[in-house]
Amino acid sequence: MTQALTTSYTAALEGRAVARLDRVSKRFGKTRALEGVSLEVYPGELLALLGPNGAGKSTAISLMAGLRRPDEGMVRLFGLDPRDPKARLHLGVTPQETGLPSELRVYEVLDLVQAYYPHPMPRGELLERFGLVGLERRQCGGLSGGQKRRLAVALAFVGNPKLVILDEPTTGLDVEARRALWEGVRRYQAEGGTVLLTTHYLEEAEALASRVVVIDHGRTVAEGTVGEIKARVGLRQVRFRAPEVPSLEGVSKLERENGTIVLYTSDSDAVVRQLVQKNVPFSDLEVQSVSLEEAFVALTGSR
Repeated sequence: MTQALTTSYTAALEGRAVARLDRVSKRFGKTRALEGVSLEVYPGELLALLGPNGAGKSTAISLMAGLRRPDEGMVRLFGLDPRDPKARLHLGVTPQETGLPSELRVYEVLDLVQAYYPHPMPRGELLERFGLVGLERRQCGGLSGGQKRRLAVALAFVGNPKLVILDEPTTGLDVEARRALWEGVRRYQAEGGTVLLTTHYLEEAEALASRVVVIDHGRTVAEGTVGEIKARVGLRQVRFRAPEVPSLEGVSKLERENGTIVLYTSDSDAVVRQLVQKNVPFSDLEVQSVSLEEAFVALTGSR
């Protein structure tokens, strides 16, 4: 990437948030979308903002992007009001839905958006990074849904932004295309870029995020690394194969998966001891932490 972050920029923002919500509240009629939410995005991190539908994620993003103003609290983007064009010059955004001019070709759309920025990323680099090589001369109206989504994500990176907001970026992509896009995002972050990501694919957040914030009903309910979010739930999985399993103390949930029994517990050692004491003929025993998705469900009660 062409000078994604200058040395002076990095030094100036060392230890400071590039985007910040400070005790922000936002209402839509009688509905309170956000209530006293504070959120900071730091240079070089990939922050995953998670929450069920209606939790307030899109509202938080629209405030950071300068598309709405808060009813209470303060929003800052690179230390400025996000409605200031000087702040948004360093911001790239892929919204959940992007309308593309159907008659324009892919390269024409990229060139059009590049014209708004003083130091855009070279077209060839964008095409290669987001799997668009060979599609340059295709009209947008003739692209598949996944190809349109890849182009929409590429447009967020056109201006060599210092912060990219990706709102459900891999919706509609197959597994291969999703992982290819992950690599493009990882490469951007490795070069010093900062990412704010929302996603309903919890494995995506687990694979990419350096930090996670979970919001529900307009409030922050958890914040930390993926490992810290899992630890906060305090559950572990005890997995094994057995024909039957007796009643065990300390088990909050039991699942069966193709002959494998999965127990959820806050004390895996005690559960394993009970299996031995009750002479359960188990095999293939595994004890592991819950996934981020399972922790998310425990925190929000949503699937």
